Amino acid sequence: MGRVSQAQAEENRRRVVDTASRLFREQGTQVSVADLMNAAGLTHGAFYKQFASKEALVDEATAHAFAEFTQRYSAGLERHDGQRAVAQQALVDAYLSVEHRDDPADGCPVAALATDIAREGEGRGARRVYTEGVADFADFLATDDQDGIARLCTLFGALVLSRATKGSPLSGEILAAARAALTEAG
Repeated sequence: MGRVSQAQAEENRRRVVDTASRLFREQGTQVSVADLMNAAGLTHGAFYKQFASKEALVDEATAHAFAEFTQRYSAGLERHDGQRAVAQQALVDAYLSVEHRDDPADGCPVAALATDIAREGEGRGARRVYTEGVADFADFLATDDQDGIARLCTLFGALVLSRATKGSPLSGEILAAARAALTEAG
């Protein structure tokens, strides 16, 4: 098999990072390199041509997940003509939806990666990126009346609890209660 072009190598790397970002949010960072590369449609050996280690990929995939997420809520602000309160409410409604609950792979990295990032060493890139992403998201959620960190904690807690209780009526009740609390407080 011949060598791949630089453009193909860059495309392969992008595909691995994107796949890892989704799989890590869906299944956690314990996903094996073999399973990850299979999901990306590449060989296990190709991984080591692209990344120094799995930890390096976790760092990059975490950054990718937060960049995607930030782009989504920034686009929401643009879509609502800069009306921050309207964009925030649209985000709260989408965040606390059954669709978001049921799709962690494309969802918020704050909720999906929290336990894995908590196990990362303090000097790791993934933890730094995660911390910055949490701070940025909290800043976006802040209103004149309520601290963004409190709003983020409500969103995060409700999403995690609703995922953990999925399949029971309590799951939907958790989402509805958090949505009502954030709508009244906002």
